[in-house]
Amino acid sequence: MNIRKRDFLGLGAATGASLVLPAWAQGKPLFDTINMFVPAAPGGGWDGTARAIERSAKAAGLVGNMAFENVGGAGGMVGLPRFVNQRKGQANSLMVGGSVMIGAGIANKSPVTIKNVTPIARLTEEAGVIVVPASGKIKTWKELEAAIKANPKAVSVAGGSAGGTDHLILGMLIKALGKSPREAAYVAFAGGGPANAAILGNQVVAGISGWSEFEEQIKAGKMIPLAVSGKSRIPGVNVPTLTELGVNVSESNWRGVFAAPGISDKQRDALIELVTKIRASDAWKKELDTRKWTDAFMTERPFERDLARDIADKEVLMKELGLA
Repeated sequence: MNIRKRDFLGLGAATGASLVLPAWAQGKPLFDTINMFVPAAPGGGWDGTARAIERSAKAAGLVGNMAFENVGGAGGMVGLPRFVNQRKGQANSLMVGGSVMIGAGIANKSPVTIKNVTPIARLTEEAGVIVVPASGKIKTWKELEAAIKANPKAVSVAGGSAGGTDHLILGMLIKALGKSPREAAYVAFAGGGPANAAILGNQVVAGISGWSEFEEQIKAGKMIPLAVSGKSRIPGVNVPTLTELGVNVSESNWRGVFAAPGISDKQRDALIELVTKIRASDAWKKELDTRKWTDAFMTERPFERDLARDIADKEVLMKELGLA
């Protein structure tokens, strides 16, 4: 029998029964506090995703408070063991992570990897963008392409941690241009903030990261976007894909949330419910639009299967590129 909320309340009043609606239906948060762990420095993509989750969760009344801890370094491999060891069994802890963490774990041969946490949901996908500082010598794609073909070792490129998506894109790009990926002059940073500073300070020739991490500097005219790494252009952004420029490279960066190991199925399901409701909120939809993130939502078994496939694919790719 289907009972609408109005009828449900009326039934309770008529019978005098103490009928209690779920917390979210009463306007109460699903969690009083969520401890959000970010295995990267403030200012980068994972941190930005975590802050967007916080804003959306609070706007939707789903979380009372969200406490943050940032531990950056090595594509999440510094912070990940801390999360696994210190948050084990904590049902109100979440960690932001993603594809970068897979490559970093392989490159660093880390004993603790993304396999050691509990998958909750994949949230977004974001293409990489290749930029140069507006004050630098190189201004166009043709100039950057020619420089890489001439000597990849002389073209320093800033990005996220070693083995991450940015690093993979550079390796794939160099290979597509007829050079060895082992010649890449990749300069790894623990987060988007330090990478931005290196590019703007002309400490490197170019940079690779997600659009949202460079957008502010691009709009300010301090960086020039030359190409994006996705299969198609970013909506509302007039920057060609690498494929359009004649380079057969396509790679994107996904981000999601994970729970600590050692939680029960019931506790995991409660976190999945929370993230599912955040994703459905108007505030989150606005975040996606503002940051040019692609919705790539996936939970439970489909996410677990996709994660296992991504790990296997990256192991093969990194060996092929000489990064593992």
